[in-house]
Amino acid sequence: MMGTRGEQKKDQITSNTDDLTVSAQGEAAAEDMELLSVEKVFSSKEVPPWQKQLTLRAFVVSFVLGVLFTFIVMKLNLTTGIIPSLNVSAGLLGFFFVKTWTKLLEKSGMLRQPFTRQENTVIQTCVVASSGIAFSGGFGSYLFGMSEVVAKQSTEANNAQNIKNPTLGWMIGFLFVVSFLGLFSVVPLRKIMIIDFKLIYPSGTATAHLINSFHTPQGAKLAKKQVRALGKFFSFSFLWGFFQWFFTGGDGCGFAKFPTFGLKAFDNRFYFDFSSTYVGVGMICPYLINISLLVGAVLSWGIMWPLIDARKGSWYSAELSPSSLHGLQGYRVFIAIAMILGDGLYNFLKVLSHTLYGLYHQLSNKDPGTVIPLSGRSPELPPSLSYDDQRRTALFLKDQIPTWLVVAGYVTIAIISVFTLPHIFSQLKWYYIVVIYIIAPTLAFCNAYGCGLTDWSLASMYGKLAIFTIGAWAGASHGGVLAGLAACGVMMNIVSTASDLMQDFKTGYMTLASPRSMFVSQIIGTAMGCVISPCVFWLFYKAFNDLGVPGSQYPAPYALVYRNMSILGVEGFSALPKHCLTLCYVFFFAAIVINGIRDLVGTKKASFIPLPMAMAIPFYLGSYFAIDMCVGSLILFVWRKINKAKADAFGPAVASGLICGDGIWTLPSSILALAGVNPPICMKFLSRGTNAKVDAFLGS
Repeated sequence: MMGTRGEQKKDQITSNTDDLTVSAQGEAAAEDMELLSVEKVFSSKEVPPWQKQLTLRAFVVSFVLGVLFTFIVMKLNLTTGIIPSLNVSAGLLGFFFVKTWTKLLEKSGMLRQPFTRQENTVIQTCVVASSGIAFSGGFGSYLFGMSEVVAKQSTEANNAQNIKNPTLGWMIGFLFVVSFLGLFSVVPLRKIMIIDFKLIYPSGTATAHLINSFHTPQGAKLAKKQVRALGKFFSFSFLWGFFQWFFTGGDGCGFAKFPTFGLKAFDNRFYFDFSSTYVGVGMICPYLINISLLVGAVLSWGIMWPLIDARKGSWYSAELSPSSLHGLQGYRVFIAIAMILGDGLYNFLKVLSHTLYGLYHQLSNKDPGTVIPLSGRSPELPPSLSYDDQRRTALFLKDQIPTWLVVAGYVTIAIISVFTLPHIFSQLKWYYIVVIYIIAPTLAFCNAYGCGLTDWSLASMYGKLAIFTIGAWAGASHGGVLAGLAACGVMMNIVSTASDLMQDFKTGYMTLASPRSMFVSQIIGTAMGCVISPCVFWLFYKAFNDLGVPGSQYPAPYALVYRNMSILGVEGFSALPKHCLTLCYVFFFAAIVINGIRDLVGTKKASFIPLPMAMAIPFYLGSYFAIDMCVGSLILFVWRKINKAKADAFGPAVASGLICGDGIWTLPSSILALAGVNPPICMKFLSRGTNAKVDAFLGS
């Protein structure tokens, strides 16, 4: 999932398409099951009641994995903003931990409850809900964009009424207030979405196939091999992180920056930094994403920025600092924003049209078999349904979630929010919140429905809509920048959790996990995330003094992007440097045109046309992570040429190991930074010319 999930679970650049690769895992086992019937394979196994699907061991494992994945997501949030889907890792590691646990208990004769696919689904749901808060919480975007560190990078709206520095107290309180509303907004529609409309939810379906394959005899054997591969590369990645820390002397020392000399790029942002995280992310993300990133990097840092820099003194003052938004930095940030908005607007309208057409088709007489059941009533199952669908539908409708409970929960949380949020953000008036909560259920439904059709969550796009509308409503003189960012957080959390929950309902439907256990698991996972994510962010915030500073180890690029969106919405375009607005228009419409061409030429030809959203990310950041991710793609490509079956089955496990190992190294490295422990050695890669200058300086 990209987040950018860099627009996050992303405007998810990857739109969770990487999850579709998991269907290759356990292919041999899944193939045999599909030829007959998945549920007939499991017919001899009793489905536990929903209370027994929620086990203590499941939530203990979920908490541990939630902490691990939160570190991973937080690190990606604060570096590139590109976040892959972690559903594969959550399902795989959940299976590994609990299966190991139950095997030990079984050998000692103490096992009371066997490990089921329903419990595996509960773990996966809880972990993804927990770590998902690290994205929707805005720690790399709108929330950190409120801070003084980010505000100082702009000369506009950096006064006290538009700044709110992070503290643990208000961050945890804010997340608890806004993170649960989306769960209650779409629960009454679960039967319509999953059973009547039969929405696909590709990521949820793929995850269900993965879990089902794990729990067949053949699938369990394959899963063990995948876990062993994951464990090996987890250990390698963790040790590699320690090696880099020990031998590079900290930030900027250089071993992690092996220059790529094939391109004479401005500002020397082309280098391979040996990051196992980004190599792993590159193995998970589709080839097109990684190539698009590289194309964007070459276009911006290889061509555009050197040309604009050559016009220093004409287009903008030569005396401005490199970080000034009135100079070259303004072109970098606002052209990237224009591409992101153009791509997001196109896909928003595309998904909205799919949604409206799908609703029209479902509700019109063109589909006379469609019956919309009233909440609390279970319609008779048509005899034409397959055995799998009959069994799944019967169990899905068995454990109802009372509508009165859902409505009461939504109203209660909304009332609490209306009174609480203005105390956290004085600029966010109570009537702004009321308006948001009135329209939020409709937008949550649109996002959940569109996600079911296209697997594309537009949570960040709805958040940007809130930035511009609420920011403009509040006005520049009344803290409109901060009000817009806070409103973005409210809206983004609602629509993001709504689509996530419906994806989990689809997974639960296909693994016979009860909707009640899914809902409870999502609530518990969200509650975990509301505490874990702020604590992990706080650790980064305290450990690294240059957090959020451009060029640092953790630049948090989207924090500045979101803040400048809010400034743009409140104050307009007058502060932009010369010709910047013209270039923004060009790239805004170019993103729309490129997307239109991609849709017109068909899927096969579109796979050779770069994605504007992915191209926009390196416009601001540089290309170092794009090179790493392309290395990951190259590894997977060669592996598939050698042995496609093994690459498809074990590629996600190897990638997950690389990501998780490097991600968990972040914890001890942060603790070492807090303790003031510096690495003892500094190694660098230098070009021949630079090395000659260093030698001459040392010899003088």
